[in-house]
Amino acid sequence: MIALTELPLSNYRQKYEQELFERVIPFWENYSPDRENGGYFNCLDRSGKAYDRKKYVWLQGRQTWMFAKLYSTVEPKAEWRNLALLGIDFLRNRAVNTDGRVYFCVSETGEPVYLQRKIFSECFYAMALAECGRISERPELLREAEEMLAKIWEWAFDWSKLGRPSFSGADVGQSLAVPMILLNLIDEIAGEGWARYRAEIDDCIRRVRLHCSAEERCVREFVAPDGSVIDTPEGRLLNPGHAIEAGWFLQHWAQRLQRPELSQLAIDMVHWSFELGWDYEYGGIYYFLDVGGFSPTQLEWFMKLWWVHCEALYAHLLNFSLTRDPADWDKFVRTDTYTFEHFSDPQYGEWYGYLDRRGSITHSLKGGPYKGCFHVPRALLLCWQLLQKLETET
Repeated sequence: MIALTELPLSNYRQKYEQELFERVIPFWENYSPDRENGGYFNCLDRSGKAYDRKKYVWLQGRQTWMFAKLYSTVEPKAEWRNLALLGIDFLRNRAVNTDGRVYFCVSETGEPVYLQRKIFSECFYAMALAECGRISERPELLREAEEMLAKIWEWAFDWSKLGRPSFSGADVGQSLAVPMILLNLIDEIAGEGWARYRAEIDDCIRRVRLHCSAEERCVREFVAPDGSVIDTPEGRLLNPGHAIEAGWFLQHWAQRLQRPELSQLAIDMVHWSFELGWDYEYGGIYYFLDVGGFSPTQLEWFMKLWWVHCEALYAHLLNFSLTRDPADWDKFVRTDTYTFEHFSDPQYGEWYGYLDRRGSITHSLKGGPYKGCFHVPRALLLCWQLLQKLETET
């Protein structure tokens, strides 16, 4: 155990506060809004200039949710509310197909470009609906979020319902991404009314458990439906960032359900994934690994990505808030040091997204088809709020 008075909590709290409110959020406020057509430009270069005006719906939903969450949990600033509504109105008017599916990408003016046979566009759209419903006194948005959640649940574990083909020779397995995102989605939509989703929550927790091996001290990205190992590159795949993020999602539910054994599993998921994923030669967390020691088949496996480190920052700090273990604090500090030294851009604001193994920047962009206003500000916000709480406990 370590005493909170021995730690520079106020220094870290000020650091995260400044990074979030002076360098990250202003970047997206200044360069991202499309006030003519609605929504936001996602593909921004280092200085904030749009290099592609297509709009990626994952990121439209996430950014809408982010500004609404800032309004509801930090300060009711009119600009944050207006930016959230700029996003949600564009999404409702332009991103939803006639069959209820949500596009992955639309044009600058909202014409359809691409539809994935997955559930994730729908998930982030539903998150945005729910939070905007809370800040705008528009209860129909929250009802729409609940209706979308019901559709997502129907599709979640059988993507053939989305038109995704299934072939007889393919391995039958389940992905960690699905139950973990559903746990977070239920949390965001249901809020304090989560009890009515108790069966779905329990099922997601059961499914997450199937990916966890205490014997191997790892969290596999894909397993068979009964949790048994699939001995293929896919079945041996470790995605440390996903597992760490799933760990803190699970921890939130463990605290709400008051289940100590679930809390310990969530702590273990973060520990195992960080220990396996940390690059002890160059620092940072690998993108992918093969638990069998084979070379991962993903060509980018050795890269260091922004979102992985964002999730680790909050997961380690959350673990420490529960354990008071110096080792958890040290993991937080180690991740913080690497992350701010390599990803943060003090000149133009926001963070780089992609580094090579040695930590050199490979892409100077600040926003792209998969990187937007989400992982960085969410992690900074969660850490800032938790550091404030720890400060009050001193």
